[in-house]
Amino acid sequence: MTGLHELAALVRHHLGQTLPEGAGPMLVPGLQLIGSTAVTEAQQLVYEPMLCIILEGAKNTTLGAETHAYRAGQYLVVSADLPVSGQVIEAPYLAVGIPLDPAMIADLLAETGGAAPETAPVRALAVSDMDADLIDTVTRLVRLLERPNEAAVLAPMIRRELMWRLLTGERADMVRQIGSAGGRLEQVRRAIRWLRQNYAEPMRIERLAEVAGMSETSLHRHFKAVTAMSPLQYQKQVRLQEARNLLLSRGRDMAAIGFAVGYDSPSQFSREYSRLFGQPPGRDLERLRADPSLAVAV
Repeated sequence: MTGLHELAALVRHHLGQTLPEGAGPMLVPGLQLIGSTAVTEAQQLVYEPMLCIILEGAKNTTLGAETHAYRAGQYLVVSADLPVSGQVIEAPYLAVGIPLDPAMIADLLAETGGAAPETAPVRALAVSDMDADLIDTVTRLVRLLERPNEAAVLAPMIRRELMWRLLTGERADMVRQIGSAGGRLEQVRRAIRWLRQNYAEPMRIERLAEVAGMSETSLHRHFKAVTAMSPLQYQKQVRLQEARNLLLSRGRDMAAIGFAVGYDSPSQFSREYSRLFGQPPGRDLERLRADPSLAVAV
């Protein structure tokens, strides 16, 4: 795929000899470089709505009980905030990340009359093969790395074209739902935002359904369709990821950290932490301090 090789070469030229470990800063409006020089262990992180173009290497992302594999020449689309486990399985790994803008997608739908009748939300993570038009659009966005004076004006225009490419591509139904205000996906995303902001609070499903503007039955069904997990499972993953962040910043007061993220029982906190991260909090902290790269999200 000549276009893909050209795109990878452009990114490599900009980076020089230094490949980023994890997600780098936003370089031009709406463009981020992501990389890893080595195969990694499974890492827990939260994906936000984005398009990820894979240029080199391969990666597995696990959402709930589902594992999605993707490699160079493919792209990943995420339409809601999702707690996942990501693992680079072939290195070097190099990708371009582009946030998905609901307002921009909504504007395109309004201008083109592309809004569709309300349908049940689809899974908020999917993988597809890139085509020549998508590669060309992303290549023009990447070229702005060498033209910073033009980026402020041209990057939003190219990103808008990119949103259009997605709206006319294989994942059109998924991307269309991102821009559909008041649709089922937006209702689920309201519940997701509440869980991320209030992860330490006891979860009452009736309260969450009220936030989403749905019945409890409808919330359960659509939440699982989008995230591949129940609201309670989602909250647990967010709690434990935040606990790991606190562990790295605060140290060994395990009971206080467990309490801070919503656990009343230290033993339950340790047990669930071990189930997600493979080791109890104290041993995991020792491992992370011995090798800080294990805490870098890719």
